[in-house]
Amino acid sequence: MIGTEEIRWPIAQRYEFIEWRVYWSGRVNRKDLETQFQISTPQASIDLRDYQQAAQGNITYDASEKAYVPTHNFRPVFLKLSPERYLLQLQALQAGAIRKRDTWFDGVPPAEVAPVLARGPEAYTLRALVKAVETRSAINIYYQSLTRTGMRKICPHAFVHDGYRWHCRAFSTDRNEFRDYVLGRILSISELEPCDIDPSDDVEWLTHFELKLKAHPELDARQREAIEHDYRMEDGELRVMMRLPAAFYFVKRYNLDLQNKGIDPTRIQLWLENFDELNAAMESAKIQSRTLVARKSSTS
Repeated sequence: MIGTEEIRWPIAQRYEFIEWRVYWSGRVNRKDLETQFQISTPQASIDLRDYQQAAQGNITYDASEKAYVPTHNFRPVFLKLSPERYLLQLQALQAGAIRKRDTWFDGVPPAEVAPVLARGPEAYTLRALVKAVETRSAINIYYQSLTRTGMRKICPHAFVHDGYRWHCRAFSTDRNEFRDYVLGRILSISELEPCDIDPSDDVEWLTHFELKLKAHPELDARQREAIEHDYRMEDGELRVMMRLPAAFYFVKRYNLDLQNKGIDPTRIQLWLENFDELNAAMESAKIQSRTLVARKSSTS
Protein backbone atom coordinates (compact mmCIF):
# COMPACT_ATOMS: atom_id res chain seq x y z
CA MET A 1 0.00 0.00 0.00
CA ILE A 2 1.35 3.42 -0.99
CA GLY A 3 1.66 5.99 1.80
CA THR A 4 -1.07 8.63 1.50
CA GLU A 5 1.50 11.39 2.02
CA GLU A 6 3.22 10.34 -1.23
CA ILE A 7 0.12 11.01 -3.35
CA ARG A 8 -0.49 14.44 -4.84
CA TRP A 9 -3.56 16.28 -3.51
CA PRO A 10 -5.66 16.29 -6.73
CA ILE A 11 -5.25 12.51 -7.03
CA ALA A 12 -5.83 11.96 -3.31
CA GLN A 13 -9.06 13.95 -3.63
CA ARG A 14 -10.25 11.68 -6.42
CA TYR A 15 -9.35 8.66 -4.32
CA GLU A 16 -11.39 10.16 -1.49
CA PHE A 17 -14.30 10.55 -3.90
CA ILE A 18 -14.00 6.89 -4.90
CA GLU A 19 -14.25 5.87 -1.26
CA TRP A 20 -17.16 8.26 -0.62
CA ARG A 21 -19.20 6.82 -3.47
CA VAL A 22 -18.30 3.22 -2.65
CA TYR A 23 -19.14 3.63 1.04
CA TRP A 24 -22.31 5.77 0.84
CA SER A 25 -23.70 4.67 -2.56
CA GLY A 26 -22.22 1.18 -2.83
CA ARG A 27 -20.69 1.70 -6.25
CA VAL A 28 -18.46 3.91 -8.39
CA ASN A 29 -17.46 3.86 -12.04
CA ARG A 30 -15.38 5.80 -14.53
CA LYS A 31 -18.27 8.02 -15.55
CA ASP A 32 -18.64 9.21 -11.95
CA LEU A 33 -15.04 10.40 -11.89
CA GLU A 34 -15.28 11.95 -15.35
CA THR A 35 -18.38 13.94 -14.44
CA GLN A 36 -17.28 15.04 -10.98
CA PHE A 37 -13.74 16.13 -11.87
CA GLN A 38 -14.03 16.85 -15.61
CA ILE A 39 -11.30 14.35 -16.48
CA SER A 40 -10.93 12.07 -19.49
CA THR A 41 -12.03 8.44 -19.63
CA PRO A 42 -8.41 7.19 -19.76
CA GLN A 43 -7.55 9.27 -16.68
CA ALA A 44 -10.56 7.90 -14.81
CA SER A 45 -9.43 4.38 -15.66
CA ILE A 46 -5.94 5.15 -14.39
CA ASP A 47 -7.35 6.58 -11.15
CA LEU A 48 -9.40 3.44 -10.47
CA ARG A 49 -6.45 1.19 -11.29
CA ASP A 50 -4.02 3.17 -9.15
CA TYR A 51 -6.51 3.43 -6.29
CA GLN A 52 -6.64 -0.35 -6.16
CA GLN A 53 -2.87 -0.32 -5.70
CA ALA A 54 -3.00 2.41 -3.06
CA ALA A 55 -5.78 0.70 -1.08
CA GLN A 56 -5.45 -2.96 -1.92
CA GLY A 57 -8.46 -5.18 -1.31
CA ASN A 58 -10.92 -2.29 -0.85
CA ILE A 59 -12.91 -2.48 -4.10
CA THR A 60 -13.63 -5.01 -6.80
CA TYR A 61 -15.23 -4.77 -10.23
CA ASP A 62 -18.78 -6.10 -10.51
CA ALA A 63 -19.55 -6.94 -14.14
CA SER A 64 -23.31 -7.02 -13.56
CA GLU A 65 -23.23 -3.54 -11.96
CA LYS A 66 -20.66 -2.30 -14.46
CA ALA A 67 -19.06 -0.54 -11.52
CA TYR A 68 -16.61 -1.03 -8.68
CA VAL A 69 -18.17 -2.08 -5.39
CA PRO A 70 -16.75 -2.39 -1.86
CA THR A 71 -15.37 -5.69 -0.66
CA HIS A 72 -16.19 -7.13 2.73
CA ASN A 73 -12.76 -5.92 3.86
CA PHE A 74 -13.32 -2.31 2.77
CA ARG A 75 -11.55 0.16 5.05
CA PRO A 76 -11.31 3.81 3.92
CA VAL A 77 -7.79 5.11 3.50
CA PHE A 78 -8.42 8.59 2.08
CA LEU A 79 -11.92 9.24 3.43
CA LYS A 80 -12.64 10.15 7.03
CA LEU A 81 -15.98 8.50 7.74
CA SER A 82 -18.27 11.23 9.06
CA PRO A 83 -22.04 10.83 9.38
CA GLU A 84 -22.06 14.52 10.37
CA ARG A 85 -20.54 15.54 7.02
CA TYR A 86 -23.09 13.47 5.12
CA LEU A 87 -26.06 14.83 7.07
CA LEU A 88 -24.85 18.44 7.00
CA GLN A 89 -24.57 18.28 3.22
CA LEU A 90 -28.00 16.66 3.01
CA GLN A 91 -29.36 19.47 5.18
CA ALA A 92 -27.67 22.12 3.04
CA LEU A 93 -29.09 20.53 -0.11
CA GLN A 94 -32.62 20.54 1.24
CA ALA A 95 -32.24 24.14 2.43
CA GLY A 96 -31.01 25.23 -0.99
CA ALA A 97 -27.68 26.44 0.37
CA ILE A 98 -25.68 24.22 -2.02
CA ARG A 99 -26.31 22.43 -5.30
CA LYS A 100 -26.13 18.68 -5.80
CA ARG A 101 -23.25 19.08 -8.24
CA ASP A 102 -21.27 20.76 -5.45
CA THR A 103 -21.48 17.58 -3.38
CA TRP A 104 -20.39 13.99 -3.93
CA PHE A 105 -23.89 12.55 -3.69
CA ASP A 106 -24.99 10.12 -6.38
CA GLY A 107 -28.61 9.74 -5.38
CA VAL A 108 -30.10 11.91 -2.66
CA PRO A 109 -32.32 10.10 -0.14
CA PRO A 110 -35.78 11.57 0.54
CA ALA A 111 -35.45 14.11 3.34
CA GLU A 112 -37.23 17.06 4.86
CA VAL A 113 -35.53 19.78 6.89
CA ALA A 114 -37.44 22.02 9.27
CA PRO A 115 -36.79 25.59 8.12
CA VAL A 116 -34.73 28.01 10.18
CA LEU A 117 -36.87 31.11 10.68
CA ALA A 118 -34.04 33.47 11.60
CA ARG A 119 -33.28 35.85 8.72
CA GLY A 120 -29.72 36.17 7.56
CA PRO A 121 -27.88 39.35 6.54
CA GLU A 122 -27.83 41.00 3.16
CA ALA A 123 -24.81 40.01 1.07
CA TYR A 124 -23.34 43.53 1.09
CA THR A 125 -23.70 43.69 4.88
CA LEU A 126 -21.80 40.46 5.41
CA ARG A 127 -19.13 41.54 2.90
CA ALA A 128 -18.57 44.81 4.81
CA LEU A 129 -18.37 43.04 8.17
CA VAL A 130 -15.91 40.47 6.84
CA LYS A 131 -13.77 43.32 5.49
CA ALA A 132 -13.96 45.08 8.86
CA VAL A 133 -12.78 41.92 10.62
CA GLU A 134 -9.94 41.40 8.15
CA THR A 135 -8.71 45.00 8.40
CA ARG A 136 -9.56 45.53 12.09
CA SER A 137 -11.73 48.50 11.20
CA ALA A 138 -14.71 50.18 12.82
CA ILE A 139 -18.07 50.44 11.12
CA ASN A 140 -21.31 52.26 11.89
CA ILE A 141 -24.39 50.05 11.71
CA TYR A 142 -28.09 50.85 11.91
CA TYR A 143 -29.17 48.11 14.29
CA GLN A 144 -32.64 46.95 15.26
CA SER A 145 -32.61 45.28 18.67
CA LEU A 146 -35.58 44.32 20.83
CA THR A 147 -35.01 47.38 23.04
CA ARG A 148 -33.57 50.09 20.79
CA THR A 149 -33.19 50.80 17.10
CA GLY A 150 -30.48 53.20 16.03
CA MET A 151 -26.87 53.73 15.02
CA ARG A 152 -24.07 51.84 16.74
CA LYS A 153 -20.36 52.10 16.11
CA ILE A 154 -18.70 48.72 16.45
CA CYS A 155 -15.29 47.16 15.85
CA PRO A 156 -15.97 43.59 14.63
CA HIS A 157 -13.35 40.90 15.09
CA ALA A 158 -15.13 37.51 14.77
CA PHE A 159 -18.40 35.69 14.02
CA VAL A 160 -20.45 33.42 16.28
CA HIS A 161 -23.21 30.98 15.31
CA ASP A 162 -25.75 30.10 17.98
CA GLY A 163 -27.18 27.07 16.21
CA TYR A 164 -29.87 29.09 14.43
CA ARG A 165 -28.39 32.40 13.32
CA TRP A 166 -25.10 34.24 12.96
CA HIS A 167 -23.80 37.01 15.21
CA CYS A 168 -20.93 39.43 14.81
CA ARG A 169 -18.58 39.58 17.79
CA ALA A 170 -17.53 43.21 18.14
CA PHE A 171 -16.46 45.96 20.51
CA SER A 172 -19.23 48.47 21.14
CA THR A 173 -17.94 52.02 21.40
CA ASP A 174 -21.29 53.00 22.97
CA ARG A 175 -21.20 50.38 25.72
CA ASN A 176 -17.40 50.27 25.92
CA GLU A 177 -17.46 46.46 25.95
CA PHE A 178 -17.45 43.45 23.65
CA ARG A 179 -20.90 42.28 22.56
CA ASP A 180 -22.69 40.18 19.95
CA TYR A 181 -24.84 41.60 17.15
CA VAL A 182 -27.35 39.50 15.19
CA LEU A 183 -26.41 39.85 11.52
CA GLY A 184 -30.02 39.81 10.37
CA ARG A 185 -30.83 42.87 12.53
CA ILE A 186 -28.26 45.10 10.83
CA LEU A 187 -30.36 47.30 8.56
CA SER A 188 -27.62 49.45 7.03
CA ILE A 189 -23.88 50.04 7.26
CA SER A 190 -21.35 52.82 6.70
CA GLU A 191 -17.88 52.96 5.24
CA LEU A 192 -15.04 51.49 7.28
CA GLU A 193 -13.15 53.68 9.75
CA PRO A 194 -9.93 53.26 11.74
CA CYS A 195 -10.26 51.28 14.96
CA ASP A 196 -7.69 50.96 17.74
CA ILE A 197 -9.46 48.22 19.71
CA ASP A 198 -7.36 45.10 20.30
CA PRO A 199 -9.33 41.82 19.86
CA SER A 200 -7.02 40.22 22.43
CA ASP A 201 -8.84 42.31 25.05
CA ASP A 202 -11.95 40.20 24.44
CA VAL A 203 -11.25 37.73 27.22
CA GLU A 204 -14.61 35.98 26.73
CA TRP A 205 -13.72 35.19 23.14
CA LEU A 206 -10.24 33.96 24.05
CA THR A 207 -11.45 31.76 26.92
CA HIS A 208 -12.38 28.17 26.17
CA PHE A 209 -14.58 26.35 28.66
CA GLU A 210 -15.32 22.62 28.93
CA LEU A 211 -18.99 21.92 29.52
CA LYS A 212 -19.76 18.68 31.37
CA LEU A 213 -23.07 17.25 30.22
CA LYS A 214 -25.06 14.23 31.33
CA ALA A 215 -28.62 12.98 31.03
CA HIS A 216 -31.10 14.86 33.21
CA PRO A 217 -30.98 13.20 36.67
CA GLU A 218 -34.79 13.17 36.95
CA LEU A 219 -35.14 10.87 33.95
CA ASP A 220 -35.57 7.16 34.66
CA ALA A 221 -32.79 4.66 33.87
CA ARG A 222 -34.19 3.71 30.47
CA GLN A 223 -34.59 7.35 29.46
CA ARG A 224 -31.09 8.24 30.63
CA GLU A 225 -29.68 5.32 28.64
CA ALA A 226 -31.44 6.59 25.50
CA ILE A 227 -30.03 10.11 25.99
CA GLU A 228 -26.53 8.78 26.67
CA HIS A 229 -26.65 6.74 23.46
CA ASP A 230 -28.14 9.62 21.47
CA TYR A 231 -25.29 11.96 22.41
CA ARG A 232 -22.57 9.27 22.40
CA MET A 233 -21.71 9.83 26.03
CA GLU A 234 -18.88 7.91 27.64
CA ASP A 235 -19.40 6.70 31.19
CA GLY A 236 -22.59 8.75 31.29
CA GLU A 237 -20.88 12.04 30.47
CA LEU A 238 -20.23 14.22 27.44
CA ARG A 239 -17.55 16.91 27.56
CA VAL A 240 -17.71 19.73 25.02
CA MET A 241 -15.12 22.49 24.71
CA MET A 242 -16.07 25.88 23.26
CA ARG A 243 -15.46 29.60 23.55
CA LEU A 244 -17.47 31.40 26.22
CA PRO A 245 -19.65 33.39 23.76
CA ALA A 246 -20.62 30.13 22.04
CA ALA A 247 -21.23 28.48 25.42
CA PHE A 248 -23.76 31.20 26.28
CA TYR A 249 -25.83 30.34 23.19
CA PHE A 250 -25.32 26.61 23.64
CA VAL A 251 -26.84 26.80 27.12
CA LYS A 252 -29.86 28.70 25.79
CA ARG A 253 -30.32 26.39 22.83
CA TYR A 254 -30.46 23.24 24.95
CA ASN A 255 -32.40 24.87 27.82
CA LEU A 256 -29.58 24.14 30.22
CA ASP A 257 -30.37 27.33 32.15
CA LEU A 258 -33.83 25.95 32.97
CA GLN A 259 -32.72 22.78 34.74
CA ASN A 260 -34.07 23.88 38.15
CA LYS A 261 -37.31 25.46 36.88
CA GLY A 262 -39.60 22.47 37.39
CA ILE A 263 -39.88 21.76 33.66
CA ASP A 264 -40.57 18.20 32.48
CA PRO A 265 -37.08 16.62 32.23
CA THR A 266 -38.06 14.88 28.98
CA ARG A 267 -38.25 18.36 27.41
CA ILE A 268 -34.80 19.38 28.64
CA GLN A 269 -33.09 15.96 28.54
CA LEU A 270 -29.57 17.26 29.26
CA TRP A 271 -28.05 18.47 32.50
CA LEU A 272 -25.05 20.80 32.78
CA GLU A 273 -23.03 19.68 35.79
CA ASN A 274 -20.77 22.74 35.93
CA PHE A 275 -23.43 25.40 35.25
CA ASP A 276 -22.32 27.62 38.17
CA GLU A 277 -18.68 27.40 37.11
CA LEU A 278 -19.64 28.48 33.59
CA ASN A 279 -21.52 31.52 34.86
CA ALA A 280 -18.57 32.43 37.08
CA ALA A 281 -16.16 32.11 34.15
CA MET A 282 -18.35 34.35 31.99
CA GLU A 283 -18.60 37.04 34.65
CA SER A 284 -14.87 36.90 35.37
CA ALA A 285 -14.04 37.22 31.65
CA LYS A 286 -16.34 40.25 31.29
CA ILE A 287 -14.66 41.98 34.23
CA GLN A 288 -11.19 41.24 32.86
CA SER A 289 -12.15 42.64 29.44
CA ARG A 290 -13.54 45.84 30.96
CA THR A 291 -10.38 46.26 33.01
CA LEU A 292 -8.12 45.81 29.98
CA VAL A 293 -10.12 48.25 27.87
CA ALA A 294 -10.28 50.84 30.67
CA ARG A 295 -6.55 50.55 31.32
CA LYS A 296 -5.67 51.20 27.67
CA SER A 297 -8.18 54.06 27.44
CA SER A 298 -6.65 55.79 30.43
CA THR A 299 -3.15 55.65 28.94
CA SER A 300 -4.08 56.74 25.41
